[in-house]
Parts: sequence; structure tokens; C-alpha cells
Amino acid sequence: MQVLSIESGAFTKECTPTGRLIVLTGPSGVGKGTLMRSLLKRHPELYYSVSVTTRSPRPREIDGKDYYFINRSQFEQMVQRGELLEWAEFAGNCYGTLRESVLNQIHSGKSVVLEIELEGARQIRETFPSALSIFILPPCLLELENRLRSRGQDSEEAICRRLQRAQEEINAADEFNIKIVNDDFETALNSISAVLFESDEHSAIS
Repeated sequence: MQVLSIESGAFTKECTPTGRLIVLTGPSGVGKGTLMRSLLKRHPELYYSVSVTTRSPRPREIDGKDYYFINRSQFEQMVQRGELLEWAEFAGNCYGTLRESVLNQIHSGKSVVLEIELEGARQIRETFPSALSIFILPPCLLELENRLRSRGQDSEEAICRRLQRAQEEINAADEFNIKIVNDDFETALNSISAVLFESDEHSAIS
């Protein structure tokens, strides 16, 4: 795990919150969704912001729990009305974070976690410069390709697009406060927990 310096500063473009915003990003297939679900089970005090998306639900995904599934016209209307804190298009589908629910939770003192794409994470950095950003890396591109293929969800063309996009995202990893390599699931999960909670425990002791 590599820890970088965290950018200081107030939340300049929104009202000053009492909670905090945590951004989790990484290429498709790196395991960030599985890490997120396990993190929430371990730390139920975290608030997970459910994103909206224009893509179709995958098997076992539940509307309102995994994503809010909407059509592109509805998504574009939400963008025009300023209802999204960030949004991005990936693999032909749009994804976004609901502004009001996130801000309400932060102002109530909650730690809010977003699992979002690189473009959205960059938007968050502009709006919330003091947000904590974490980038999940694969051990190597070959391992990432193996994970994408083992899911059995994408065509060969889609896998190639995802791998090309993954290289671009990995090249941007240094933009994030913290980088964690997901070569062992439990180790990666423990590293994320340590980043989020050990500093709080040390502050309480001191």
C-alpha cells in the first residue's frame, strides 16, 4: 500500500460539512465492488451512495440497492437539473452520484463512500478538494484480463475496450491520495480499513 499526501483545504464549492467524503476508484474488473461490499459489512457506520446508471441490471443486481437503473433521457434530465454531484460515461453507459443524498449524509456527520469512475473522481476533486481518494490497482494487466474473462459478462470487443481504458486509468493512479494493490483480497480490504479508521482511532487516543 502506498500512502500519498492528502490535499488540504475546505470544501470550497459546497457548504462546509461535518462528515467526510471518500472516493474509491479503479479499473473495471479490479474487484472494487467486492471490496466495497465487504467494507460496508465490516463497517456499517459508513454510508454508501447508490449511483444511478443507464446500463441494464446484471444478474442478482437490485434496483435501489446496487444501482438506480434509469434510461438515458432520465439521466440527461438529472444532469440538466444539477441533481448529480458527478457523472461520467463508460463503455456506452452513463453513471452518476445523487447530489442531495450525499450532501445530506455528510452534513449529518456521516462518512460517505463513492465507488465511481476516474472521470467522476476528477470532478469530485474539483468540488471537494479535501475528499479522500483511493485507487485500487490490479497486480498486473494480465491478471486484470483474466478477471474480466472469468466474469463471462463481456464480448471480446468489450474486454479489449475495458483493458485499453484500464491502462489509461492506471496511468492516472498517482492523482489519488492512496493506492492499494488488490493482489490478495483480505490484505487489500484490511488496508482500506486501516486507511479509513486507524487515523481516527489514533486521534481519539491522543
